Amino acid sequence: MSRLLIRNARLVNEGQEFDADVLIAHGRIEKIAGSIEGCAAPVAIDAQGQWLLPGMIDDQVHFRDPGAPDKGSFYSESRAAVAGGITSFMDMPNTQPATLTLEALADKKRRAALHSVANYGFHFGVSNDNLDTVAALDPREVAGVKVFMGASTGNMLVDDPRILERLFAQVPTILLAHCEHTPSIQANELRLRERFCEHIPAVAHPLIRDAEACYRSSSLAVELAKRHGTRLHVLHLTSARELSLFEDKPLAQKRITAEVCVHHLLFDDRDYHRLGHQIKCNPAIKTRADRDALRLALLGDRLDVIGTDHAPHTWAQKQKGYREAPSGLPLVQHALPALLELVADGLLPLTTLVAKTSHRVADLFAIPDRGYLREGYWADLVLVKAEPAGKPVSSQPILARCGWTPFAERSFRHSVSTTLVSGHLAWHNGQVVDSCQGLPLHFLR
Repeated sequence: MSRLLIRNARLVNEGQEFDADVLIAHGRIEKIAGSIEGCAAPVAIDAQGQWLLPGMIDDQVHFRDPGAPDKGSFYSESRAAVAGGITSFMDMPNTQPATLTLEALADKKRRAALHSVANYGFHFGVSNDNLDTVAALDPREVAGVKVFMGASTGNMLVDDPRILERLFAQVPTILLAHCEHTPSIQANELRLRERFCEHIPAVAHPLIRDAEACYRSSSLAVELAKRHGTRLHVLHLTSARELSLFEDKPLAQKRITAEVCVHHLLFDDRDYHRLGHQIKCNPAIKTRADRDALRLALLGDRLDVIGTDHAPHTWAQKQKGYREAPSGLPLVQHALPALLELVADGLLPLTTLVAKTSHRVADLFAIPDRGYLREGYWADLVLVKAEPAGKPVSSQPILARCGWTPFAERSFRHSVSTTLVSGHLAWHNGQVVDSCQGLPLHFLR
């Protein structure tokens, strides 16, 4: 598809909403104008007033490729992503094998090039014995470097003070941190086991992985970053207390930034009674007050981006007892419709949502020519239509390989009608366009 014309769209971009046509040629936005006439475009889409947004750039997903084909792959999860308005993703390193070597990184890039319909980038992992490799990384080859400062499986937990000091001093690009204080979590769980034995209920999860465990770790990360001048990005904030660690000022003026995730904005601890381990995740979904504080912080510049932390597990695994049920939720397919509920409820301006899911993500990770509706930029676009009666999530097929969603009982007031990835139709009229091939993200550093 060399040329495509979108007519009668309501564009949302860089703090403004306006009506325009968009002409796409050779994968990029060629022209944005009030009316585009007389162009030779073999394909035309009449948006009929639908919102046209830059595609969501998800800075944190776990697509489980390689190593867990029963949970997901680049093929399955990227298709779910484009259905949810995500045009680009950055995949986390805790796969099997973990992305701790250049060989593992190259293998993931090869897999995505073969199978992903969305654009892709990859975070490199840190262990206790690969710091020389991390220090020598080319910053243009990775989206970022991910450190688990607590609560990781396998050999990716890094909590030795000497190793953390060296990492924060030598990391050559943006450092992403999962912050939970493992000794606090272990002590909390021991107390709950004394009370419940082996039958810990799901509602206890935010008591085990509590706000104090998060704050102790995130405050350490911020302190190390300030001391070493590290470009730090703290992932998935969950508590009101942690917000005090981050400055409320424009992204360009900060070296320490923060992410919030879809599920921490849409759920709170009252939902454990209904959903159980479906919403078990690390760090945990916490109180309604924490959820509301995160929502409020989005209105300013204390929280910089919104991600999903899409982390699918099979339904059978999620039905196990507390200690065996894995943490993580499948979220990409419903990311944008779920977030638009905040817009529909008047809690978040649409222009702010677009900034936090597209503009600021491209800026933060130095991704050129993406994340905005601008002439010359790649045409990563999403058309969103209103669903006046609310569209039941249960009426739609689940594209993620795990086959379930924590949103099954909800209805959303908006849906994604069309997704374009690098100028090619990836999702249209309820179908994935399998001929679409995502491109590797580039990082201008």
